[in-house]
Amino acid sequence: MKKISLLVLFIGISFAALSQSNVTGKWKTIDDETGKEKSIVEIYEKDGKVYGKITKLFRGPEEEQDPICDECPGDRKDKKIIGMEIIRGMEWDESDDEWDEGTIMDPKDGKVYDCVLWREGDELKVRGYVAFFYRTQTWEKVN
Repeated sequence: MKKISLLVLFIGISFAALSQSNVTGKWKTIDDETGKEKSIVEIYEKDGKVYGKITKLFRGPEEEQDPICDECPGDRKDKKIIGMEIIRGMEWDESDDEWDEGTIMDPKDGKVYDCVLWREGDELKVRGYVAFFYRTQTWEKVN
C-alpha cells in the first residue's frame, strides 16, 4: 500500500511540474500599463526551445489593422507584425521552474529584451529585462 501511495504522489508531483513548464498554446497579451488587450501570441516548442508568434492584434478602428514593423531589427524589419516571431530561443531551466535564456521583442518600437517565462496557474508571466531593469506582463490563456 505504501508503494502505491508513493507512486501516486510521484505522478501527481510530475504532472504538477509538467503543467508549470507547459507554456505552449495561445495567450492573450495584456498591456501592463493600460490593462488593455493587445494581441494573441501562439507559443510553440521547436527543437527543445520555445518560440512565440503574434497571430492576432486587437486594434482600434483608427489604427492600421495589418501593420508593418519598420523599426524591428534584422530579419523582422519591414515585416508584418501578424505572424511575426517575437519570442525566440527560450530554454527550460528546471532549477528555477521557468523558461529563460531567450529574447522577446516589442514590435511597437523594435526593441529586443532578455526574457523569462513562467506559469502561475492559468496565467503566464512574461518578463522582459535589460540588466536590472525589467517589466513583467501577465498573459491570459486562450481556450
